[in-house]
Amino acid sequence: MVEVTVTPRSSLADQAVQVVVCGLAPSQLVTLRAWLTDEHGQRFQPDSLFKRLVKRDVMGSPFLVHLEVFDGLRLVSGQQDEPLAACTAERWYVGPGVQRVPIREGRVRGALLLPPGPGPFPAVIDLFGGAGGLIEFRAGLLASRGFAVLALAFFAYEDLPKGLTQLDLDYFEEATELLLRHPKVRGPGLGVIGVSKGAEVALAMAAFLPQVVATVWINGTSFLYGNPLLYKGLRIPSIPYQTERMLFTELGAVDNSAIFADPRDPACSASAIPVEKIQGKVLFVVGEADRSFNSKLFAQLATARLPQDAYRLLSYPGAGHLIEPPGSPLCSISTLRGTPLPVVWGGEPQPHARAQEHSWQEIVEFLELHLSPAPAIKL
Repeated sequence: MVEVTVTPRSSLADQAVQVVVCGLAPSQLVTLRAWLTDEHGQRFQPDSLFKRLVKRDVMGSPFLVHLEVFDGLRLVSGQQDEPLAACTAERWYVGPGVQRVPIREGRVRGALLLPPGPGPFPAVIDLFGGAGGLIEFRAGLLASRGFAVLALAFFAYEDLPKGLTQLDLDYFEEATELLLRHPKVRGPGLGVIGVSKGAEVALAMAAFLPQVVATVWINGTSFLYGNPLLYKGLRIPSIPYQTERMLFTELGAVDNSAIFADPRDPACSASAIPVEKIQGKVLFVVGEADRSFNSKLFAQLATARLPQDAYRLLSYPGAGHLIEPPGSPLCSISTLRGTPLPVVWGGEPQPHARAQEHSWQEIVEFLELHLSPAPAIKL
């Protein structure tokens, strides 16, 4: 009698689980397959192309991961295949007691995810990139780790601008002040985490907003590309995308790695984010196989202008652009809002998975360290 079990059967999506198959004959060749169906009915396993797995409804349901054990080698699935054993595991993006509060105050749009209990909790603003809209799965996991997290939309959501034409830092300052006013939030500072365009925004927030004391930058830039930054009358110009240098792969996807002008060109200097103004700490997370742009170069250019004790740089060979919490499958190519063809993100499955596991632990520890209350002064 073959049996497959997952322990724990219900867990947070970033938590490691143990999968055990028992009842097999010695040296028996088997295939272990895991798959799930997302909220749009898309089935995820290795034959799903150009799809990014994103949990939209973090509160209402988990992902149900189906594990099946087949006799022999099964490279493709067929209706006639009967597994030797099967089971289902729940992967949640919020822990018990986490609350979600929709945010629609002033210009700010998003969702606040709060841990259980009275607080006050350390606060984090969570930003994504060119996908736009509101993405909450990382915020839910951070809230489950004890942070009050504002998943912040900044375009293509409700009444916000449909496209990204400029970065209005006053909007992000308004969101910062809103979060710090919340009765369950512990100030006086907060953290920001962002990936891709969101990392660019996070670095700019750290440079101009003194409330930002801990910044997690994941595969972003340290210059303004495509969109100028505006803040209280200041304007930092952007570097235009060189779209004529776009490459097309044999799979019919777009490789954007060449459309970013070299930031070391003196003509680009006016578009640099003034990282030397940053008063807090920064954690740079780099995927060295990022095919979206040369994130390692952008991180190195930023750290060269920071004091050595102001930052940490984590750089992962083989990891692609979309470094997400552990348990997220590698997305090396996917569709993206505003692009006619799928976009290449890069990365190799095993090193990317290892990068996600290691960086997530480092990110949580970094935020805990720099958002913890100051030690009491003994008189």
